[in-house]
Amino acid sequence: MTTPRSARDAVPPPGCPAHAGAPTVEHLYGPEFAADPMASYSRLRAHGSVAPVDIAPGVRTWLVTGYQTALEVLRSPERFSKDPRRWRALADGTVPADSPVVPMMMYRPNALWADGDEHSRLRGAITDSLGHVDPDALRGYVEHSADTLIDRIGPKARADLLNEYGAVLPLLVFNQLFGCPPDIGDKLVEGMSGIFDANADSEKANAVLTEGVAELVALKREQPGPDVTSWLMAHPAGLTDEEMMHQLVVLMGAGTEPQQNLICNGLRLLLSDDRFAGDLAGGSMPVEDAIDEVLWTDPPLANYAIHYPLHDLELDGTLVCEGEPILISLAATNNDPSLVGDRRTGNRAHLAWSAGPHTCPAKSPARLIAAVALEKLLDRLPDIELEVSDDELEWRQGPFHRALTALPVRFPPISPTGRPPGGAGRNANPDLSSSIPPAPASTAGEEPGPANMTRQRWWNSLARWWHGR
Repeated sequence: MTTPRSARDAVPPPGCPAHAGAPTVEHLYGPEFAADPMASYSRLRAHGSVAPVDIAPGVRTWLVTGYQTALEVLRSPERFSKDPRRWRALADGTVPADSPVVPMMMYRPNALWADGDEHSRLRGAITDSLGHVDPDALRGYVEHSADTLIDRIGPKARADLLNEYGAVLPLLVFNQLFGCPPDIGDKLVEGMSGIFDANADSEKANAVLTEGVAELVALKREQPGPDVTSWLMAHPAGLTDEEMMHQLVVLMGAGTEPQQNLICNGLRLLLSDDRFAGDLAGGSMPVEDAIDEVLWTDPPLANYAIHYPLHDLELDGTLVCEGEPILISLAATNNDPSLVGDRRTGNRAHLAWSAGPHTCPAKSPARLIAAVALEKLLDRLPDIELEVSDDELEWRQGPFHRALTALPVRFPPISPTGRPPGGAGRNANPDLSSSIPPAPASTAGEEPGPANMTRQRWWNSLARWWHGR
């Protein structure tokens, strides 16, 4: 009989009864990890499919890098909980409450962190409300918004597609679907982007996010409309204001930052990988293929799907103690060497959307938004190319996401289509289905400034653009 590799042997997180001194483990933060996360995952596989990692200074967790082991965790709610209140190291103060990763891991009364009947109640409210959205109307709105953004960058012959396209489009869509005015949208995106970065400003970003969702809930209690926020409020689940706020946080988390990364990582692949760039040169537009490839090889949410063992247990030969967080590396598991295949065209068995009872409920609209964003850009700017080599692109630091800092491109300039400025205006698309609420009007302003290379300058630029300044 094989003796299981114990938590002591595997360098467990602080707080486990089996904890003992051990050699340095991989850090899932800092510039080295951001530049080449696959190298870290490869080294971790030497420990097996479950290995200890640090996701911030003083924060030790387990990371699952094996595909089958990930499925075991994701599909076993009788053995693993999603409730962060089980995180013993946070509860006993070993992990400080102001740690930069806490806003992404802390308990909120939403579907993401709930189990059993409570999860079913909250998730049902989300899926039913999203079900009111007409996919054709959503496609039409994304196309119109994309055209508006391309009209702004088209005459300039160069752009930062992250800051001027990929980051703005999900904001327009989210604000439209959720009936969110631009001033509240500012706070939501600023706060959500900040907590994903998991740095010294995360606690402040979480406060901004909380303020924004509270304002949106209060607004919709007074002025309900044909939007996802109002449908959530009216759902038979009877969500309280606090529950409303936290369902919006999880929807915002899924609908903006990961959506931005899916769009930009897809554009990067299409413009840098010979398998796709060659097809583009020949007049083909393999957008769906590129999305599949990104979801397999570079998913926008790289490490998340956090679970907590209900009891001390053995996971693929490793003893994991009750109350220790287990992160699923969606990026590493998708690239598990045991999986056969190179290009996974049409194969949707990846874990980018997670699996089991907590599979992403919005994967269909998320994929539609990304596909339309890529198709529209490549149709309008067919000769677009990266302005720097692929290996010169920089990645944002943080343990959870896979996110570029910028995506500079050049292209032959084009003329605007002649559409009115501010594509999210109330009368911009009168043919939209009534299931999509009218968007807040915006005022046309000056062209946005040069691409910004820091998150703070990017946010200031985006905020000015959104308000037409």
